[in-house]
Amino acid sequence: KSGKPHTIGEKLILLAVEEVLKIGLHKPASDIIKRIPLSNNTVERRIDEMSSDIESFLCNYLQTTHFSIQLDDIIIGICSFIMNQEIYEELPFARTLITDTKGESIFHVLKDYFIEKAIPLSNIISVATDGASAMVGRYRGFISYLKQNVSGVLAIHCVIHRQHLVAKNLSVRLHESLHLIIDAVNRI
Repeated sequence: KSGKPHTIGEKLILLAVEEVLKIGLHKPASDIIKRIPLSNNTVERRIDEMSSDIESFLCNYLQTTHFSIQLDDIIIGICSFIMNQEIYEELPFARTLITDTKGESIFHVLKDYFIEKAIPLSNIISVATDGASAMVGRYRGFISYLKQNVSGVLAIHCVIHRQHLVAKNLSVRLHESLHLIIDAVNRI
């Protein structure tokens, strides 16, 4: 989160661990710290393992519950679902399109990911997309392919994209005012 590379573990993490051991256990930290591997490859491997564990947990949960997805034509999928009476939004996958941005291609990327992770497409209850024809096209849009496979899925236009469309049609005076505010915020 600090924007630092994970390779600073030996300098940053070891100092923090040493301080915790001194305060919490009242023991010399040198013996314990020597046994903590923080090489570049080890830290990278552990980050990958944590990422894989989180994705695995999320996919296992999505196999057994209904959820909504938010997609764009660059295949970033945000799933919204309810767990323990709370609404969660997670990003289980982000894929790039290798060939084109047609609705069929987008659908196949999503479908292939769901097959790979054993998530039934029938668990999708709604989908939010932008208004691009590749997404909402009546015959060849992503939503039409999804509806062929998942009957009763609710398709909605993403709120963020609606706000963007409204912003395009602002009056000149309001548009200028917003630019002043944006400039001020960017300088802060």
